Amino acid sequence: MFELAIIWEWAQFAVRWLHVITAIAWIGSSFYFIALDLGLVARPGLPEGVSGEEWQVHGGGFYNIQKYMVAPEHMPEHLIWFKWESYFTWMSGFLMLALVYYGGADLFLVNRSVLDVSAPVAILISLASLSIGWLFYHYLCKSPLGKHTIGLMLLLYVLLVFMAWGYSHLFTGRAAFLHMGAFTATIMTANVFFVIIPNQKIVVADLKAGKTPDPKLGKEAKQRSLHNNYLTLPVIFFMLSNHYPLAFATTYSWIIASLVFLMGVTIRHYFNTVHARKGQPNWTWLLTALIFIVIMWLSTSPQFFKAENPDMAVAPAFEKFAQDPHFADAKQVVSTRCSMCHMAEPVYEGIHRPPLNVRFETDAEIAARANQIYLQAGRSHAMPPGNVTGMTPDERAKLVAWYRSSTQAKSE
Repeated sequence: MFELAIIWEWAQFAVRWLHVITAIAWIGSSFYFIALDLGLVARPGLPEGVSGEEWQVHGGGFYNIQKYMVAPEHMPEHLIWFKWESYFTWMSGFLMLALVYYGGADLFLVNRSVLDVSAPVAILISLASLSIGWLFYHYLCKSPLGKHTIGLMLLLYVLLVFMAWGYSHLFTGRAAFLHMGAFTATIMTANVFFVIIPNQKIVVADLKAGKTPDPKLGKEAKQRSLHNNYLTLPVIFFMLSNHYPLAFATTYSWIIASLVFLMGVTIRHYFNTVHARKGQPNWTWLLTALIFIVIMWLSTSPQFFKAENPDMAVAPAFEKFAQDPHFADAKQVVSTRCSMCHMAEPVYEGIHRPPLNVRFETDAEIAARANQIYLQAGRSHAMPPGNVTGMTPDERAKLVAWYRSSTQAKSE
């Protein structure tokens, strides 16, 4: 029989794999069509209704791609809609959010040093922020302000900055950055689901019926597509950020998040300009590098790491791990083999900050990470890396015995 911890870990792996696969498909098709649309050229002799074409070569074949601004004379019965890549990316991402941050809310979501709430309340706040945030954005686009592209983009940026600040005052730093990615991805997928695809289907239906489509539908869809274009790269950053405490666990993390969005704009501006054959704005790379240097500087502020899950903030659910009879043996192993890196000021050569901001200096910190210690150092040999501290099989067995004893006691 597989233990729940093993099943849970593999479930996270499977969902993460699915999320990566679908995200690659969505981002790949999105970037391709953006580049294609910007690169279309209007040449003499094109069929009626064709606004531009592009010749491309790939895999030994040559492709002649043409874009119709209105329906061709004979509308094909079968049209390929690029939508499921977006839908499955969001659904798999939300499932990942539920498995990791909702399932492990006491450790990964709740930071009682900034907001002392229970796990269920924190989960409700998370869900509400994603849904209410989308509605605010959606109706902002539909308001009179939505007619002004640049002004709307600036207001959207203000909204994102506010959300970054708000999340940093609600959750752990890691969860705050992950939620910035989830919030942005929710906007992007909702744009596809509620606006872009429905508008396109109405246009297709009107064309098949011989009606003249409402130009407002195309304009609205194009606006949302533009937003998605500039939000894609920041989403990728936030989804990968949980590996880098220098980004999410610093004093000015919300400012760092705000600057990440600006880097996404500068990078996309470069590629959009190049694909449209309007030159090569190399200055965008210099500006991006300068913004990145500012982020590096902000991450090394005097108060380097935020205190997350200190002794007083550890959830009661973890207390039994520290009260278990096997805890003393497990603590001795962790203190001997792990703590030289996982402390506020590591003493292991070459390690200057605790990896992933994980510390094992107190009983509460060790107990709070019982599940990770069990999986990383007990059931597998992932930690210590390369077994540099020489953890023995007997010591790993002590970690396993501690975890199993504690979880059995909790279930009784």
